Amino acid sequence: MQAPSRPVLSPQEGVHEKLEETVRRHLSAPFLRPVADHTRAAFEAVEEKLATADRPLILDACCGVGDSSRVLAAQNPDRWVVGVDKSEDRLSRERVGDNPENLILIRADLNDFYRLAEDAGWRPERHYILYPNPWPKPGHLKRRWHGAPVFPSLIGLSGRLELRSNWKIYLEEFAAALRIAGYESTLEPFEATDPITPFERKYRDSGHTLWRLTAELA
Repeated sequence: MQAPSRPVLSPQEGVHEKLEETVRRHLSAPFLRPVADHTRAAFEAVEEKLATADRPLILDACCGVGDSSRVLAAQNPDRWVVGVDKSEDRLSRERVGDNPENLILIRADLNDFYRLAEDAGWRPERHYILYPNPWPKPGHLKRRWHGAPVFPSLIGLSGRLELRSNWKIYLEEFAAALRIAGYESTLEPFEATDPITPFERKYRDSGHTLWRLTAELA
């Protein structure tokens, strides 16, 4: 039996005081870190696969073991679903059933993958970031997606962006970062009647309030 999950604990009680300063700095300066060879090769492999059929794209970032990607691919057989995670161990874990033919699971560093996708002109129809590591200590702001140098490339992809978390502050910060960048979003609690990730199931079963942020990106 799986042990209950603890709520996110943090001394931070609201949006980080340095969020705006951090986001504006990243929006005003390019992210110049060299792209790792393994991520460039992974991205090129995905591009080659996508070229075999002209379909709209759904991007599932930080997909972990890929369960959410499998669900999305089964629900959208006429779309490509690309699930990306940095962990070979998570992506290689055995799951029940075969992967749908429209699913691509790839190991890559999203800090590089996002920049390559933006440079290549990717325009995903939908873009999911489900239950990212909350990095709850105040000193962790720059490790959160909205506080990271890659944030401009992340939001440079179009379509409907959806994040889910059991730590409301994470999504409140992301919404604030989007406003700084010129985008509005919606943040609301939701019921995970059909959980699509192991974290979503664990948090639901542990009685956590789950939060969802959505934004339409031009």
